[in-house]
This record gives sequence, structure tokens and C-alpha cells, in this order.
Amino acid sequence: MSNTSNRAADGNQSQPGDRAPAAGSARSRPTARPVREYRWSAGERVGNAVFTLLARAGIGPAHLLTTRGRKTGLARSNPVVLVQDGQRRWLVAPYGPVPWVLNARAAGRVTVRRGRDAREYTVREVSAAEAGPVLKRYVDVASATRPYFRASKDSPAADFAAEADRHPVFELTSADSDRR
Repeated sequence: MSNTSNRAADGNQSQPGDRAPAAGSARSRPTARPVREYRWSAGERVGNAVFTLLARAGIGPAHLLTTRGRKTGLARSNPVVLVQDGQRRWLVAPYGPVPWVLNARAAGRVTVRRGRDAREYTVREVSAAEAGPVLKRYVDVASATRPYFRASKDSPAADFAAEADRHPVFELTSADSDRR
């Protein structure tokens, strides 16, 4: 007798064998590493405050990203780490489509500051294929964000491209070069 007919006999109630095996049980095979979800906690606020001070002082890899609020129009600043390759720069959202990502998409422009140097950029969200190598490089530069990625630091760029929809990547182009 099949599970379907057993359910009909006892009022369509589930049977112990009907459920999928629990994660980590002997019957299931994990296909990817567990990913931590981003939670805005008191510790995160303190960390962001320290990172912001470092960006303002021009110390370490920290930069201060300023976007215009898509609803209020007010300036919103967040500490970020950029990925650089020669003259090209990318902005990575390791925690997913957080408010600064939505603001950057809406405005198409951001300001990046490090120390006293502030520059305005236009942003272009890149495809998954373009994002893969950038995300791989980002995980090397910003090691504290590794738990938020399924791919490990040793994974190929294709594994990072597969999760690019969860970690938006923007190419930064100098706003001065747009005016020329």
C-alpha cells in the first residue's frame, strides 16, 4: 500500500516517514555549507561605528559609502570594502540587498570617501558571470564576511557566480569620466 492510500485511511494526516530527513541527519547529504543570516545587532552597530572612524581616518581597507535615500533624499553613509583590480573598482553587498543597495540602484550614483578623499561614481550592477571573480576576490579581502557566503575562499569563481543573486556587485565608474 502506498503512502497516499495510508493517508486517505487515516484522514490525510502525515505519517512519520512522510517528512524529508532533518538537515545533518544520516539520510540527507548537505550540498552547500550553511550560510549565516545578517542581523543588525548592538555588536554590528559598534563594529560599523569603529569601521566608519577608520574610513574617515583613511586607515585600512575601509571606505565610507554615501547614497541618497530613495524615499527621503537624505544622505546615508555605510562603511564598505571595495574590490580593486588596476583602475577598476567594485562595490560588493555581502549581506544581500540591504538599504544602501536599494538606494544605489535607485540613484545610480554613490560617493565613496576614504580619509579626506571623496569621489563620486556612477554604479552599474554586474551580471552573475562578472560578479563571480569579484566575489571570490572580495572574500579574500573582507574575511569577516565569509560566513555569509555558501562558497568557501578556496571555491572556484563559478561557485561565487552561482550565488551572485544573493550578493549584488556594482562596478564603479568615475562620475568625472561620465561628464567628458
